[in-house]
Amino acid sequence: MTTEHREAAPPAPSGGAAPRLDKKTTRGSGPAPDPAREKRRAERRSRRYRWDVKYSPYGFISPFFIFFIAFGLFPLLYTGWASLHQVSLLRPNEMEWVGFENFTRLWDDEFFWKALRNTFTIGIISTVPQLAMALGLAHLLNYKMRGSMLFRVAMLTPYATSVAAAALVFSMLYGRDYGAINWALGLVGIDNIDWQSGDWSSQFAVSSIVIWRWTGYNTLIYLAAMQAIPNDLYESASLDGASRWQQFRHVTLPSLRPTILFTVVVSTIGATQLFGEPMLFGGGGADGGADGQFQTLGLYLYEMGWVNRHLGRASAIAWTMFLLLIIIGLIYWVLSRAVSRSSGQED
Repeated sequence: MTTEHREAAPPAPSGGAAPRLDKKTTRGSGPAPDPAREKRRAERRSRRYRWDVKYSPYGFISPFFIFFIAFGLFPLLYTGWASLHQVSLLRPNEMEWVGFENFTRLWDDEFFWKALRNTFTIGIISTVPQLAMALGLAHLLNYKMRGSMLFRVAMLTPYATSVAAAALVFSMLYGRDYGAINWALGLVGIDNIDWQSGDWSSQFAVSSIVIWRWTGYNTLIYLAAMQAIPNDLYESASLDGASRWQQFRHVTLPSLRPTILFTVVVSTIGATQLFGEPMLFGGGGADGGADGQFQTLGLYLYEMGWVNRHLGRASAIAWTMFLLLIIIGLIYWVLSRAVSRSSGQED
């Protein structure tokens, strides 16, 4: 058995480096902190923290409200003020107070009522088929199939297409002499139709542009809502012997009520603001055809303000459209509460 010997370190020579002072010893040797100063410092930190928690969220959302006030609220209020005056586009700073005369003149304006009827008609014949087809396509895409992602992307393509390009293509399709649609109708013995001259034909043509652009968009909304429906409901219905059509009627449609109501309201609002499609279909004019057969409220507003240069009356039309949207919003609110109450989702 061996014994291990270790040599101890030699002592430090005299005159070497001074030993390091302990921090606790150093701090303790300094002047004592002022309690009042430390208290004020703590209060300032606490106050800054409270301000940060209380006011920082307002700072984060303030850019949106700044832009909304500048480009949303101010134009709305200015338009309301202008609707109470007689204003010319050439002299917008010279306003003459007329009160509600611009609104009362709309009541007796046959062109305004015709534009309102056209807007309503185009909205109906474009919204109803559009949403019905979107619902059916979403139901088909909800099944497992090959290339489903490709079909979904293809559905969104019309929505991504420029309204000018879509209107140009449809104007060529609906051409009286060389349009592809008249050519196809001629194969079954139907004479050429002048789509732009007739009331119903022109409104049907404009509606087809709207349907083509927005059906895919609504299809994806319905598809997302369908995929959120629990599969247990379909399995239970299948065990009870329900066919696919019965599952669609009694499971899918009731589950999609809020989504269907949302798309109906959004499509109605979009139809009320319809502008680009009828204007480009008519070749860029704001008159909506020779007899105003497809002139919408948006086109009539543009014609009154920027063609006839009556900014006061155009502002009155804009505020009338705004009030219509408020009425549509109230109807949506009442219907959504009724739907929630019927489905038992309301407290």
